[in-house]
Amino acid sequence: MKNKPVVIGITGGSGSGKTSVTKKIHEVFQGHSVVVIEQDDYYKDQSEKSFEERLQTNYDHPLAFDTDLLIEHIHQLLGRRSIQKPTYDYTLHTRSAETEVIESQDVIILEGILVLEDERLRDLMDIKLFVDTDSDIRIIRRILRDINDRGRTVDSVIEQYLSVVRPMHNQFIEPTKKYANIIIPEGGENAVAIDLMVTKIKTILASPDEV
Repeated sequence: MKNKPVVIGITGGSGSGKTSVTKKIHEVFQGHSVVVIEQDDYYKDQSEKSFEERLQTNYDHPLAFDTDLLIEHIHQLLGRRSIQKPTYDYTLHTRSAETEVIESQDVIILEGILVLEDERLRDLMDIKLFVDTDSDIRIIRRILRDINDRGRTVDSVIEQYLSVVRPMHNQFIEPTKKYANIIIPEGGENAVAIDLMVTKIKTILASPDEV
């Protein structure tokens, strides 16, 4: 039986580039024993709520996530067992009926805005990364993403940012920077930091005891 998998947490504010960092690291290891788990898939089921009520959900608050299920699934992956990962339907704003089978791998990358917020989750991680990008860059990226990919208006994106995203970032996300082993400025553009992480993961894959 192989050694216990290594868990890497990657976090940062909305628009920080954490997803780009995750993708660039994962691309290097296509075909290797690495899997990415996205925290967004663990938004709570809201099927009992009306659609109007779902629209009022604060998706940047820790209580929006089913963290207990995520922790349970990480434990299963650490025990070399597969999981039935939930999927989230963003058009209906609730959990989809479909799940995805995820097999345990030697390296598990957990990515999301609040993966360092819960101590129980942090304790399962071997390496913790915080992608740190200036707030003006993050809001510009969010405006462009939400307009181009989600059909939002500039006014609605800015209103949501000022009323929800920014205060939640300051209250829950920014404070988790102190738990990070590595802080990556400028996200996916920071090739040096990404190369360092790739080298570290290669070392782990070659010798799992070297965490």
